[in-house]
Amino acid sequence: MTVRFNASWAASALLVLQPVLAQASVFGTLGNFDVVNDTGRIARGFEIDLEGLHLADVTDTFGGAGRGFPTTVERYGSPSVTEYSNGALFGVKVTYSASFDQLTGLWNVGTPSGVFNTPGESCWTGGNIGYGPSTPCDHFGVGTRISASKTTYNWLLETATPGVTTNGLVTLPAPAWVVTPAPPPPVGVPPAPPVVVARIQAPAPEVESQFGTAIWVKVFTTELEDPVELEDLMGANAKVKAAKTEMEWQLLQKDPGNPLSGVIENGGAAAVGAKAEAVIRRYEFYQYVGSFDAETHEALPTLGDSMGNLDANQGLIDVGHFIGAQNAAVNLGLAAAVPEPQHWALLLGGLFTLRWLTLRRGASTTRHGRTSSAG
Repeated sequence: MTVRFNASWAASALLVLQPVLAQASVFGTLGNFDVVNDTGRIARGFEIDLEGLHLADVTDTFGGAGRGFPTTVERYGSPSVTEYSNGALFGVKVTYSASFDQLTGLWNVGTPSGVFNTPGESCWTGGNIGYGPSTPCDHFGVGTRISASKTTYNWLLETATPGVTTNGLVTLPAPAWVVTPAPPPPVGVPPAPPVVVARIQAPAPEVESQFGTAIWVKVFTTELEDPVELEDLMGANAKVKAAKTEMEWQLLQKDPGNPLSGVIENGGAAAVGAKAEAVIRRYEFYQYVGSFDAETHEALPTLGDSMGNLDANQGLIDVGHFIGAQNAAVNLGLAAAVPEPQHWALLLGGLFTLRWLTLRRGASTTRHGRTSSAG
């Protein structure tokens, strides 16, 4: 009787524990990126549009208040984070913005347009190139609890109207992460690591019947046994520098006749390592300056195979200026499978309830037994 009672109680305890573990096992995405202003106009800020997210889904911002370093690392200071909704469409905008003095008619800061050919930890005040007012690029970043369904970047460009800006779309793909957990293991068996896929999409065609903008991309990756913080995702940080080449000089371009074109997916062939707590990928983007088909706008690279892959020993004739770089990471939250204090409180409360119900059931059974005997 005692053994059967304990087994039933343990099984009930497991039912309580499973949803707690499922709640704890969440992942978060992080991204820091350099982006060059090549619009030909002075920018007075930058906007990150995260479609499909709520304010509670944004966990961190680069240069934001409450960081472990001063907000002056970003020339625009701390960004504003606002939620928007338009019917079924909703999301969050992270906006870095200069201020305009109506009395003097002057902006306090701005990002000039120009060429920048030094990819790395450079486009912020802690960069290594003497970042200043004439530097034509900036560094931004945001951490989220889950991946946005769509990410859009815009420079806030100066217009002829004093104090008014307009959006200038940025050609800098943002990776979307998909984390697929392994099937639940048998009781007593540690969970298997998940499959982690990072996906980037080429810019959509400006003319519907033609190919889209062509850009070169290089991909580097690494796995870590500890979670990553937003400030870790800097070009000179040891965690980013540990990334090894995963894909060398891939041409990315959208074909309007092929919905599967213009996509690069990294990972997914197998699960991450058993001890992986975070996965980092660094994407470097460069202009394509080769020839195009006059009718379809399809890129016709001078070197490489039909997919535009370049051999490491070939010249880089068709690779132009640096566009920007994404240092992206996903924290898998596997260590969170050990319940946090609040989860332990929930678990223990459930176990005490189960124990009380079991004892009450046993007492009731005993009373009924004595009554039957007396009759």
